[in-house]
Amino acid sequence: MSMKVLRLAAVALAALVCACSPGEKQAAAPAEGTPTKIRFATDWRAQAEQGGFYQAVATGEYAKRGLDVQIVQGGPGVNVPQLLASGAVEAGMGSNSFIVMNLAKENIPVKAVAAMMQKDPQVLIAHPDQGLEKIADLKGRPILLSDASVSAFWVWLKSKYGFTDDQVRKYTFNAAPFLSDKRVVQQGYVTSEPYTIEKQAGLKAKVFLLADEGYPGYATMILMPDSLIAKNPAAVKAFVEGSAAGWKSYLEGDAAPGDALIKKDNPEMTQDVLDQAREKLRSYGIVDSGDAKTGGIGVMTDARWAEFFKVASEQGVYPPTMDYKRAYTLQFVAPSAAK
Repeated sequence: MSMKVLRLAAVALAALVCACSPGEKQAAAPAEGTPTKIRFATDWRAQAEQGGFYQAVATGEYAKRGLDVQIVQGGPGVNVPQLLASGAVEAGMGSNSFIVMNLAKENIPVKAVAAMMQKDPQVLIAHPDQGLEKIADLKGRPILLSDASVSAFWVWLKSKYGFTDDQVRKYTFNAAPFLSDKRVVQQGYVTSEPYTIEKQAGLKAKVFLLADEGYPGYATMILMPDSLIAKNPAAVKAFVEGSAAGWKSYLEGDAAPGDALIKKDNPEMTQDVLDQAREKLRSYGIVDSGDAKTGGIGVMTDARWAEFFKVASEQGVYPPTMDYKRAYTLQFVAPSAAK
């Protein structure tokens, strides 16, 4: 599904800077004893990859922590960082590590406060009968990539495997070019495109999850402005904890409440797509693998961020002297965050 690819859409930095107008009004502080309102902007239309947040709303995980959370559904014209920078929402979803690192580069006062996905679900998809057993085997083959992907995970692929820009072909959010040429490789999400390709064309594709090959980026991060982190850290903590609890429930418990809200927001979503995506989230350990096994859902580490920045800066994406730690805070992702 093309919707997953668009998650990597480049941050419109110029628009962000303009959006940070000093004339913007901040939301009024709630009266004592009333829930704290959090508008949370997602990165695309409602789907299982956002299921934990919907589950947390549906099962009252936010409400019992004193929050009134409204999920603001994303779409093709929605720029989450811009909404955050303008004060239109209190929190937003960061699709990948480049999003928040780009904000830090431009001194935009927004930070990642948690990462709901320890593994970025990004994959490369190939035809099954081409003798391709590892990512390195894809060197030299044409690869369909969106413009945003060329400035994101492609940087890591070039660094680690020596892929070259002459392999890049324009991805038009359509699987037809991939299906018509067995040599072609396509980008996608492990929770989406492999299933839709098999469903539509009967082709069980070869799938390479970048995270399982060492890609260090986080995904589905919770982004919040520095002003809210400073003004109301208790609300930030409550949102992180409620989200983690929602994800745990969505993956391990009865997902029906979250699925119902997803389908209410996005009537085009079907149950079979939700079910297979949730199964992939579980089987690949997208949410609860790695550091999350000991640190809890949402955990981030300095080591992971340092590794990500090293790769990106060595490829010229960021200045090596940049203070990349402006992009995130570990204040809210202690092991207790998933409890």
